[in-house]
Amino acid sequence: MSLEINHLTKVYGKQIALNAISFSVQDGEIVGFLGPNGAGKSTTMKISTGFLPSTSGDVKVGDFLVSERPLQVKRIVGYLAEHNPLYLDMYVHEHLRFVGGLYGLSGSRLKHRVGEMIELCGLTHEQNKKIETLSKGYRQRVGLAQALIHDPKVLILDEPTSGLDPNQIVEIRKLIKEISVNKTVVFSTHIMQEVQAICDRVIVINKGEIVADDKLVNLLQIENKSTGIEVEFETSIEMEELRSLPFVKEVVLLGRNKFRLIGEGGIDIRPEIFKFSSERKISLLGLKKEEVSLESVFRELTHAPSPDA
Repeated sequence: MSLEINHLTKVYGKQIALNAISFSVQDGEIVGFLGPNGAGKSTTMKISTGFLPSTSGDVKVGDFLVSERPLQVKRIVGYLAEHNPLYLDMYVHEHLRFVGGLYGLSGSRLKHRVGEMIELCGLTHEQNKKIETLSKGYRQRVGLAQALIHDPKVLILDEPTSGLDPNQIVEIRKLIKEISVNKTVVFSTHIMQEVQAICDRVIVINKGEIVADDKLVNLLQIENKSTGIEVEFETSIEMEELRSLPFVKEVVLLGRNKFRLIGEGGIDIRPEIFKFSSERKISLLGLKKEEVSLESVFRELTHAPSPDA
């Protein structure tokens, strides 16, 4: 079942949280929805699930517009919010039965579905505990089970692995991959490895606008054309000297005597750096080509500084 977002805009007072964004996600796709804090990710997800009204534009889930048929949309959408809302005084199995009942499940069907979700989300040993006694990681699992209890066609997950340990993250990744076979899945995260592990497509939002929407492999290829060279000299070097080197289009200071150089058109400028240091009899303490990663693509698209800067 498809999810279509058309010219979606959300304004808070004078602040534009979303600026007429549009994209669609097709049945069976797992799409990573990325962006810095405050970029508009959670706002988009809340509007898409009917928890927040838009200022203009709309979201269509299958045949239903969220603004016109919010209850029908909620029946076919599973949503794990960023701040996972749970009834802490309930037991895990009790909470899932309650939520399943809200979706119209009852009798043997409800009992079977609760048991299925407890097993699927790794809650077997916690099912008889009160939610308030669970760790944050297990609360996330309860939230995921809650989002899946009614077997939704579209799954929207806002930071689904928040608070999980490395082993749990791997398990949840596997779960998301398995359930995506017949579902449309959109999830936001700050963990780039998650996206590279399970997504074929990435949408990046920055300051309320979509700045990238493409297959992951295509985004990495674009970044590869502007991959930088990190170089560290033994003595002080003026940035203008490095900018004057052949084929160098950009120089960024990373630290004391340490720079990031980008070549024109993806040209490997390491030979020019070697020649420069040799002619000036300056020792090189480090010279390496930056690894192409989703993190570097993200920094480039959102204009975030390098962590070494």
